[in-house]
Amino acid sequence: MLKAVLLSSSSFSFPFSRCNKFSSLPRTSPYHLFTQFPSLSWPFSSVFPRPIHAGKAFAMAERTTTSTSHSHKYTNRLAAEHSPYLLQHAHNPVDWYPWSEEAFAEARKRDVPIFLSIGYSTCHWCHVMEVESFENEEVAKLLNDWFVSIKVSVNLASFFLVYMTYVQALYGGGGWPLSVFLSPDLKPLMGGTYFPPEDKYGRPGFKTILRKVKDAWDNKRDMLVKSGAFAIEQLSEALSASAGSNQLPDGLPQNALCLCAEQLSKSYDSRFGGFGSAPKFPRPVEIQLMLYHSKKLEESGKPEGAKESVKMVFFSLQCMARGGIHDHIGGGFHRYSVDECWHVPHFEKMLYDQGQLANVYLDSFNITRDVFYSFISRDILDYLRRDMIGPEGGIFSAEDADSADFEGANRKKEGAFYIWTSKEIDDILGEHAGLFNEHYYVKPSGNCDLARMSDPHNEFKGKNVLIERNDSSALASKLGMPIQEYLHILGECKKKLFDVRSRRPRPHLDDKVIVSWNGLAISSFARASKILKGEQQSTDFNFPVVGCNPNEYMEVAEKAANFIRRHLYNEQTHRLQHSFRNGPSKAPGFLDDYAFLISGLLDLYECGGSTDWLVWASELQDMQDELFLDREGGAYFNTPGEDPSVLLRVKEDHDGAEPSGNSVSAINLVRLASMVSGTNSDHYRQNAEHLLAVFETRLKDMAMAVPLMCCAADMLLVPSRKQIVLVGHKSSVEFENMLAAAHASYDPNKTVIHIDPTNTVEIEFWEANNSKVATMARNNFAADKVMALVCQNFTCSPPVSSPKSLENMVSKNSPSVV
Repeated sequence: MLKAVLLSSSSFSFPFSRCNKFSSLPRTSPYHLFTQFPSLSWPFSSVFPRPIHAGKAFAMAERTTTSTSHSHKYTNRLAAEHSPYLLQHAHNPVDWYPWSEEAFAEARKRDVPIFLSIGYSTCHWCHVMEVESFENEEVAKLLNDWFVSIKVSVNLASFFLVYMTYVQALYGGGGWPLSVFLSPDLKPLMGGTYFPPEDKYGRPGFKTILRKVKDAWDNKRDMLVKSGAFAIEQLSEALSASAGSNQLPDGLPQNALCLCAEQLSKSYDSRFGGFGSAPKFPRPVEIQLMLYHSKKLEESGKPEGAKESVKMVFFSLQCMARGGIHDHIGGGFHRYSVDECWHVPHFEKMLYDQGQLANVYLDSFNITRDVFYSFISRDILDYLRRDMIGPEGGIFSAEDADSADFEGANRKKEGAFYIWTSKEIDDILGEHAGLFNEHYYVKPSGNCDLARMSDPHNEFKGKNVLIERNDSSALASKLGMPIQEYLHILGECKKKLFDVRSRRPRPHLDDKVIVSWNGLAISSFARASKILKGEQQSTDFNFPVVGCNPNEYMEVAEKAANFIRRHLYNEQTHRLQHSFRNGPSKAPGFLDDYAFLISGLLDLYECGGSTDWLVWASELQDMQDELFLDREGGAYFNTPGEDPSVLLRVKEDHDGAEPSGNSVSAINLVRLASMVSGTNSDHYRQNAEHLLAVFETRLKDMAMAVPLMCCAADMLLVPSRKQIVLVGHKSSVEFENMLAAAHASYDPNKTVIHIDPTNTVEIEFWEANNSKVATMARNNFAADKVMALVCQNFTCSPPVSSPKSLENMVSKNSPSVV
């Protein structure tokens, strides 16, 4: 029974709520998932995933390149949309509708079911299903005759999370593309993910499924509709969590934090790094949890435990950075690795990965002062600056895994842009090819041979995915070469390969600007602008790292924030729109958009930005409360609740590829409470605790599913959050140096406040929101110095004016370096 599967909202898992790890496996298909109803038996209901043979899977991975001709045999309603994913389907023979009342009315008028297909423009298996089924005229005729077909971008997944949850609850898995059949009143009837067009392995293909659904609608409709209504009833009960209390039980935050760290430690791969087995995902929230837990162990006098936690983190980050999941030539990270050794990736690049990964590498640099980590954070941010930012500062969403082998090729293949033959490298690099090939494990026969899952069917035979398997210092010593000279040669080699690669056909760019993902990137750019000032001035950088002044990263963060404010924010209503491409999207901002942007704005301010960012963050928090907060039951719904086509409002908690909006919101509320005083501070803290109380069972029993929420719960109960208050003129070099010192240690439980008492706007802001800060600023202002005070437990240190003195004060109890 569905009810038995769901259990309760506080124990129900949402691991597939976004671009999940089974969304587009490049050489092993997720096959189709087809659900079974509690009261309805189907001849094809017992369906389980099974890999498609590699040759066929690889053939499906090839897809037709976009035609440059303006002549199309078919054009449907999607041609008028802005979404890159919808536009990719604008010339299918399927008579697609966007999600709209027009489509719902058509289904009611014709009395036919709706076929809902959800995906995104850089999704590998979405491309496969398009080539196989949606470009197929026979399949299109079945869809057009028997259904109203609706195509939706996964970027609006918050609207459609109920359908993903439905598929997952009945089957136990989900992903993109999501394929769901609905009644005309939008209740789910059955669903799955990717379907091949023909029957295989004794299981039905897409055409068979369409015929079965048509037959069921015609002959078993009552049973079908009752099953859909029953599913919605049970989902509503399970997903509408409410708190039994406004407070968390004593000891729960500490216990949840320890439980999550313990569970992650048990899944740690001591050989290759990371948590779990293949396919491996860089789930940054896990890294955040382990670093936070290490900090807490250090503070409680358990240095050995702290060392063990950070040791796992550092080794994992090193293995990821050296693996093929990292784009060594152009920078940034691919979506995930198909093998356990981080070698052969699914080559798609997502903005949400880049922003989060840059932040955890910055945290690791803050702890170790090892430029390995600062180099990788720069590598990610420089990739975004070079390839992913529009002329007005908005940061684009993703790059596809697939591209053409050569100009004019009529098919695209996964990874074609990124892989190399040894001959190509020899021809390009000449005398340095040998050094490069040894460093990156390049072989004439190809190098995708490190693990059984890397390339089990020789699809990349003769091709190389760059991976570092040996220590650079050892290789330099072997050649009798100083390490800096060795790294310089590697950088020059990578630049030559980059220039050649730039002339290849590029993967498709999803140039949509999504508010939530920009919020994650804004955070990392802002934090980098201060944390990277801890690098030694003599640090050498090699391609693809630019080695810019860290202040330039702050400029990127502010431009992105200004883009959102200018194009996706209504100054009168204080509301956000979800995304921008050739204009704002029709979709309103979702919880993640508000929460992630608020987090980015708080980082912008704390890293030296204007109080205008704080004002905007508080305005957005007020609007988030108005649109999404369950004032009686606690926590935030993921949608505004104003669209009648959204059947259920879900309170999401799972911290997956992206953190959940509720986890980020809890931390935002704690941070805001530490900046303001009085009833406003109390209000923020009360909302945070009520939010966390909703997920009490989750924190108690399934902590590993909510690592960032575990951190948030502990942050809330920290007796006194550390406040660093800087007072002085902000245009001075001294201010920049003191601000860098304030950010020079890893401490998630600190707040940085800076104020210039001669600035009327700033002093008025603090008078209105925290008069103690305003008084502190007036009492400690010196015209020729920047003064710093560190306050905790209701007392403040004597003011200091030396960056080194401030750094020493704030770095107490930082995690030990392994």
